[in-house]
Parts: sequence; structure tokens; C-alpha cells
Amino acid sequence: MFSISLQQKQYKTYILSDRTTDSELEVVPERGGIITKWRVGGKDILYLDEQRFVDPQLSVRGGVPILFPICGNLPDNTYTYEEQQYTLKQHGFARNLPWKAQGIVSDEGVRIKLTLNSCEQTRSVYPFDFSLCFTYKIHGETLEIQQCYSNLSNSAPMVFSTGFHPYFLTTDKTQLQFEIPSSEYQDQNTKDIHKFNGKFDFERDEIDVAFKQLNSQSATTIDHSRKLKLKFDYDDTFSTLVFWTLKGRNFYCLEPWSAPRNSLNTGESLITLEPEADYLATFRLTANFF
Repeated sequence: MFSISLQQKQYKTYILSDRTTDSELEVVPERGGIITKWRVGGKDILYLDEQRFVDPQLSVRGGVPILFPICGNLPDNTYTYEEQQYTLKQHGFARNLPWKAQGIVSDEGVRIKLTLNSCEQTRSVYPFDFSLCFTYKIHGETLEIQQCYSNLSNSAPMVFSTGFHPYFLTTDKTQLQFEIPSSEYQDQNTKDIHKFNGKFDFERDEIDVAFKQLNSQSATTIDHSRKLKLKFDYDDTFSTLVFWTLKGRNFYCLEPWSAPRNSLNTGESLITLEPEADYLATFRLTANFF
């Protein structure tokens, strides 16, 4: 019923399968621990720009990139910590570094455990000793991402924000319906606040908005053109949902973030983890075709 295989494509790719529902998950640990494909009932849920993916000099546009230790960008890509200035690029470094992987099959499902530890490269832009352990699990129509963030220091607290940037495949954005637990959003570019009535203007070249006043830990999107309902469940770690898309591209993103952009400078919703402590979080997606 459950299985894991390993294929050598451009990168080593782990393929997790649940044959009872014809579900598959493809994970590339050395390319930022990214989920590149998720299929349910043999149908793709995620979008992936293959041309960008094969070029290691470009950021991946597609799949489910990991955001750590920041979400979004910083002004001039800089932040200050204890009177020292650091340079950190958009969404942080976790999505660009190789992760270690271990696949596990059991009667309860199939999962892959990924780990990333601090090193000289990370400490040059983020002065903390850490370990990240993410577990991706599929069972039927559900993908669950369990996260453990560990502060390895025995003396100093660690500050960070974290999130995910899933790209969902769509063929007609005008057929999308949204149930987001907030009545307003902030335009990420103009900073203006707008009321949300469940619709977006897809004639705009770019939509980049943040929902900060969330009143529940779940959201739903319905793609009537694909007859696909996606349910998002996330714990209270994630205080912000970001919606992003580009005109003329067959994707949209609904991203759970623990904090809005620039939180390393502002402190807004920033997670502070005490020395030798762990922080746990969960994000779950369920896909149903109708």
C-alpha cells in the first residue's frame, strides 16, 4: 500500500507513494528539501516551472519551498541583531541548501524525514546554532508537514520566522473560490488595507497580499475549473496567510507564514526560542476532487 523509491534525475528524488489513492509525493532534499510534485488520484496538485528548477542559479518557482529563518524580504536584504548588521536574502537560506533525508514506511503511512543544521555558511548571515527536522507524510488525500526547530545554543535565545510557499496548479483563475479566515488584507507593495470579499482581480499583473487578522486555523480554496477542493490546516504558529500570483501564469500561492515580512527588524510575531529548546509546528493540506 505504501512505498518509497529513489530516482536519480538531475537531483536524487524521493518518491513516496500511497497506492490505495494513487497518491505520490516527490521530494528533492539537496535542492532545499523541496516538495516538487504532489499527486492525488494521479492528478497534479502543484505547479512547477521545470526550466527554473534545473538551473541551480535560479530560485525555484513551484512545488513547496521552505521559508526560514525569514518569510518575505528585508529592506535592502539587511537586518540588525545585537548592533551588528547582517545580509539575508528573500525567504532565507533553507530553500537553497541541501538537507539530509531518511525515508520511512509504516502501516500508518509513508513519510520522509529531512534535517538541516547550522554551519559556517548559515552563521555568516544568521548568527545562531540550530537544527531543523521536517517530516513530510502522505496518507490518502492528505499531505502533512511536521516541523521541529531546535536552538542548539546553551546560552542565547534564537529568533526566527518560518513558513511555506506552495504553488498550486490552476487552468482558469476566474474559477477560483476562496474561504480565507479574514475580512481584510494588506497589499504588500502599497501597504494599503483592503476589505476582502472572497475575490481577487486577476487582471492585475501581480497580486501580493497578506492576511494578518486570521480568526481560525483553516482555509479553503476551490478550483471549479479542475473540480478540486484544497483545505489548509495550520496551527497557531502561522499568524499570516500570503496570497501571490502573476498574470498569465498557471499558478497561485497561498502561503502560511509565522510572521509578516521584515519581522527580524520589527519583531512582529517573531518566534523566540530559548537555549536548548525545541519548537514544534504542523501544516496540513487535503486535496479532494469532486
